[in-house]
Amino acid sequence: MDTIKGTKAAPVDLGDVLVLGLGKSGRAVALYCLDLLGTRAKSLTIAAGEMSDEAFAFARSCEDRGAKVFFEQYTFDGSYDLCIASPGISQFSRFYENAAKVSREVISEVEFAWRESPAESSWIAVTGTNGKTTTTTLITHIFQAAGARVAAVGNIGNTAITAVGAHAADVYVVEVSSFQLASMSQFAPQVAVLLNITPDHLYWHMTFDAYVEAKKNVYRNLGQTQGTLVIDATCPVTRQCLEQLAECQDGGFDVVALGGASGIEGVAASEPLFAGKPGMTDAGAFRRQGRLVCRIAGQDHDLADAGELNIKGEHNVSNALAAAAAALAFGLSDQAVAEGLRTFRPLEHRLEPCGTINGVEFFNDSKATNVDATLKALSAFKPGEPIFLLGGHDKGTDLAELVQECEKICKAVVCFGAAAERFMAAFATSGLTHVQEEHLEDALDRAILMAEPGDCVVLSPACASFDEFDSFEHRGKVFKGLVSFRCN
Repeated sequence: MDTIKGTKAAPVDLGDVLVLGLGKSGRAVALYCLDLLGTRAKSLTIAAGEMSDEAFAFARSCEDRGAKVFFEQYTFDGSYDLCIASPGISQFSRFYENAAKVSREVISEVEFAWRESPAESSWIAVTGTNGKTTTTTLITHIFQAAGARVAAVGNIGNTAITAVGAHAADVYVVEVSSFQLASMSQFAPQVAVLLNITPDHLYWHMTFDAYVEAKKNVYRNLGQTQGTLVIDATCPVTRQCLEQLAECQDGGFDVVALGGASGIEGVAASEPLFAGKPGMTDAGAFRRQGRLVCRIAGQDHDLADAGELNIKGEHNVSNALAAAAAALAFGLSDQAVAEGLRTFRPLEHRLEPCGTINGVEFFNDSKATNVDATLKALSAFKPGEPIFLLGGHDKGTDLAELVQECEKICKAVVCFGAAAERFMAAFATSGLTHVQEEHLEDALDRAILMAEPGDCVVLSPACASFDEFDSFEHRGKVFKGLVSFRCN
């Protein structure tokens, strides 16, 4: 297929294009392709999925410009050269499978944007079960502090194709979910960051193995750019990926390991794994005597004291090291990276300080929608200090480790929402104080009554939000509003 000179891999002729789904990324792709109708795109068909007033209005505007749009039809007439699928549509759904049968290829919006981007643009891709958004935003902050023309795109909320279409950046830092990675084929960033992998989104991927394989797509094509993979060596699943790479890696790209099997402390985990490998050099990122250190090409870069970070928790030490390693591998100076680390502030809904009442601090960690994320939040606090608010829309995951860690760290837990009864049952045999309330507001008020000066109250639910709220953002904003009201 002929591609446009000066792009990553943009076809001269897109042919007949199918857009699958009309969520945020689907609308962005549709708008981009509408501008190409009659030139690079022969036709544009939008399989919009479920009907809504907003989607219907957008569809009519697309039809006025020459697109064909249909709703709630899950079979297809004709054939397509390219299908661009929205991330919310599972590969295993009938909708996706039927589209794949009539399409020459199916790719994600991020892959499409990467192909359309200038050849000289650079891409840094970040994925993992938890920590993606913080790490993506921190990398972007470091580049901004260094004066680079950079944009954070992808699963973080800003569509990649819109940014590429607007020529918004020279460096794109893309947060990629497993949904987006599942439909990748050519995507080849300069730097890939693979954080932890723990069970999540199994309703979409069907099996944990399929979820892991999707995550691996972030680095499958790194050899084409002779880039760098930054990978968590402390998580058993990603460490297994690292060990598999060590067996077959031929020097096509560099690998920077975050910590090792025993944790984030110590020397680079790549030393025993890659010893004697052709083309491989000593590389890793770790905390040494409280300092954040990245070893790139055998040289130590001592960047900052972990205590200087404004983001709480052991998991954020790992996120900071991942961001620093990515920036250093890209070529930024030690000074620029250190300055970015020191000046970065907590993100909304991620252990975000949101007020103090009578000497009790409050933290909004609504983004903790699974057990692993809440376990990471627990590590940010001293034993006996926090009261955790747990509950929401139950994902049905095992709670044994959560109960065990809460017993070690928490003063008490307040269980709320649809998951409250199962959470209460899990804590039934523990010696930890655990109480139940119906709604988040009730849970907050109970925690305030239980807390004493010097304690903290943490919303870190380990559940999705859809029993009471539209999203984790909605839940977090409501929580902050409730705290603010009680502060006054």
